[in-house]
Amino acid sequence: MSLNPNTRLGRYVIIAPIGAGGMGEVYRAKDTRLGREVAVKVLSERLANNANALARFEREAKSVAALSHPNIFAIHDVGHEDGIDFAVTELLEGETLRERLRRSAVPWRKAVEYGIAIADGMAAAHAKGIIHRDIKPENIFLTKDGVVKILDFGLARVAPDANVPAELLADTPTMTLDTRPGTVLGTVNYMSPEQISGRATDARTDIFSFGCVLYELISGRRAFSGKSVAEITTALLRDEPPTLSDSGQMVPVELDRVIVRCHEKKPELRIQSARDLSFALRDLLSDSGPTKPAVTQRGLRSRTMFWVQLAVGAVALVALLLALDVGGWRKPPINGPQMGVISSLAVLPMENVSRDPEQEYFVDGMTEALISNLAKIGGLKVISRTSAMRYKATTKSLPEIARELNVDAVVEGSVLRVGERVRITAQLIHAATDEHLWTESYDRDLRDILSLQSEVARTIAQQIKVTLTPQEQAQMVELRPINAEAYQAYLKGRFYWEKRTPDGLKKAVEYFEQAISLEPNWPLGYAGLADAYVLMPVFASMRPSEVIPKARAAANRALELDDNLAEAHATLAHISAIYDWNWAMAEREYKLAIAISPNYSTAFHWYSLFLMLTGRLDESIRTISKAQELDPLSLAISVNLARVHYYNGELKQAETMLRESLELGPDFALAHLNLPRTLFLQGRIAEAISEAREAVRLSNNDPLYVATLGFMCAKGGQPEEAREILDQLVTQSTKAYVAPSCVAVVYAGLDERDRMIEWFERAFQDRDAMFVQLLTDPLLSDLRSDPRFADLVRRLGLPALN
Repeated sequence: MSLNPNTRLGRYVIIAPIGAGGMGEVYRAKDTRLGREVAVKVLSERLANNANALARFEREAKSVAALSHPNIFAIHDVGHEDGIDFAVTELLEGETLRERLRRSAVPWRKAVEYGIAIADGMAAAHAKGIIHRDIKPENIFLTKDGVVKILDFGLARVAPDANVPAELLADTPTMTLDTRPGTVLGTVNYMSPEQISGRATDARTDIFSFGCVLYELISGRRAFSGKSVAEITTALLRDEPPTLSDSGQMVPVELDRVIVRCHEKKPELRIQSARDLSFALRDLLSDSGPTKPAVTQRGLRSRTMFWVQLAVGAVALVALLLALDVGGWRKPPINGPQMGVISSLAVLPMENVSRDPEQEYFVDGMTEALISNLAKIGGLKVISRTSAMRYKATTKSLPEIARELNVDAVVEGSVLRVGERVRITAQLIHAATDEHLWTESYDRDLRDILSLQSEVARTIAQQIKVTLTPQEQAQMVELRPINAEAYQAYLKGRFYWEKRTPDGLKKAVEYFEQAISLEPNWPLGYAGLADAYVLMPVFASMRPSEVIPKARAAANRALELDDNLAEAHATLAHISAIYDWNWAMAEREYKLAIAISPNYSTAFHWYSLFLMLTGRLDESIRTISKAQELDPLSLAISVNLARVHYYNGELKQAETMLRESLELGPDFALAHLNLPRTLFLQGRIAEAISEAREAVRLSNNDPLYVATLGFMCAKGGQPEEAREILDQLVTQSTKAYVAPSCVAVVYAGLDERDRMIEWFERAFQDRDAMFVQLLTDPLLSDLRSDPRFADLVRRLGLPALN
């Protein structure tokens, strides 16, 4: 939607359009209050309902607002008027460096002057903990007065300890697809190796990109280029651009050295700060000596070695012929091309080659086992099963999947089971180029399946050259044979456990117990049984006193047989927190689980909820962000990340995140359960009640969801419906187990505190699974002044509320 002259947006009157980009249009406008001309950036109408685009638009505004520097463009205001989101910035007149480069390269002295200004602006941003992550010629502006301005902080990342608004602390991808197919946020040619590989970024990422810009200004060509993203990525990760001296540029020796240091592949070898970079460039301008073709160490070495290279040319030619197998002198290698650095990977769902639907659980089990084995490696990021399984039977390309999961490589393969024999074929594929780096087939007896899984994981670790600690090496060795029927029963148990339904959990218990009866000393059988029992109070409406002791016993038995089972430690931690209220033991067990399996997303997920309930909200956000990194497509993790922000009083941010989750999973009941809470505390009662009704529908009348609706109705002027819901819950509790805290919540909404305390006391005695979460919920914060409510909190021993 284009804005016509004289259109008003608050106190700003549109004068004329300036330009347009991927995010929207920019207009010259008049600030009627201050009597000055400004630029108004309007979010495109097609992106108005795109949560990611809106978040990027807001993030840029907040990032720039946290800064004040002459080399960073200034933002004056943001607003929303008649459905239009806009930001008001200083009015810049001039051109970008990209437009300047279209005319010609820039003389080196002028380029260095520009570079000093850019470095000074970067240093100011870095001092505030803000990393730009998209430094490129398009984002550097030259005003008519000769002032250099850094633009577009839409992809900025903010350090967790930065002194900026909390809303900026949500990280954003450095390379991701826009809503338009094929559109990339960020230009690959200027990305650092760690950025394009999905590793952690810091200020040195901007320094690498700066080196690319300065090189291009002087040489007139890009430092890293190619015909495709794959070629550019390879160049960034492996190649060095020709030095300026090799291109005949008359520049100081030290200038070439500065650029070479900016382009170091390893961040620790680069110039370490933008401030140091600025000083180095200033020193270049202060040197009055003559310019000459720069001879760097790399260039000098190439020239002095010329005659040596010529002398050995014949030998090299013979070696090349041998390498290419001209004449068929040698056999071809089994495996594919050599790989670059791989620090993250995803194991995609293996293919069921037999096409027998009855074997799907077995094949999925093979995928999960390989993920679990690789997840024990601390030096490797391994995407969890939940996200990986989303790509079962997908038509997406491997590079596309790798981009979505932010990994360097993927493992895919197939499983064929015939009788008691299993054949697994696995292959390792470089994500960016879709090149096969390694492949192998394994044929084993079903009894040896555990040792086979360990062998495949160890081989992959060797192929990617990851260093294993002695403990990790020990964890990845499994030599014991396993009863074939026991293993099948275990896989079926995990298959039904994943369903999270009453019938599914009951079947899971049956299969895990069958596995234990056939293999009484196999720890995984007990770990599975513990996981099934511990979920029953929430997902199968089972009384905690009936199932939690069984879960505890099974987890303890699993650890007696193998103390290095992360799953069992995490389950014990969950029991200690939710049912025992033994906070110290819970934390100890969570940390043990994470130490044993640094890629076990469930441990990070549950630990973050523990931190949330105990009031350590900053730690909770960092921990669940790690869980999301390992399981980026998990809706449960996304929703619980929103819950942490909700607990922290960041209601608008929590709402945004919940709506983003619902875009991915419109019928995900847990998101609908939490959304009305955020709306209610914002005073949007009618919307809250509507969302609560939808949550009840999607949950098939789960008591917790029904109770939430009852509370909303009671507080929202519909007490008759609230009482109907209350009667429904109380009647239901006489026929089947209903968590007493659910009834207490409706009484809280009706402000009948005596009955509320009575039912909360029942929840306390029952060790109700929802008791702690509801007692600490901000929805009930106004009750904390009641001495009886405070006494319940005291008896829980929660440090956050004492």
